[in-house]
Amino acid sequence: MKKCNSLQEVREEIDILDDKIVELISQRSHLIRQAAGFKNSVDEVKAKDRIDFILQKIRHKAIELDVSPNMISDLFTIMINEMVETEISEFRNQEAF
Repeated sequence: MKKCNSLQEVREEIDILDDKIVELISQRSHLIRQAAGFKNSVDEVKAKDRIDFILQKIRHKAIELDVSPNMISDLFTIMINEMVETEISEFRNQEAF
């Protein structure tokens, strides 16, 4: 972790991290769209067991990294819910062809 010497430097570092976070979410979203091609039903897209596994995994990682597991879980829940909807749309579009 970089030790910053001013508020401006802290903000610049946060801006860099924010960009990286958005890039990683974009990469995840593109992989989610690909995943739809390997699934056979909307129920398989929803993959409740997989979502539960991910949420447990990221909660443990948050604790390990001394970040609020509730905050991380909430963020991932929002992201996953949105991406599941995207994957369902992608799955249905593939069914149409």
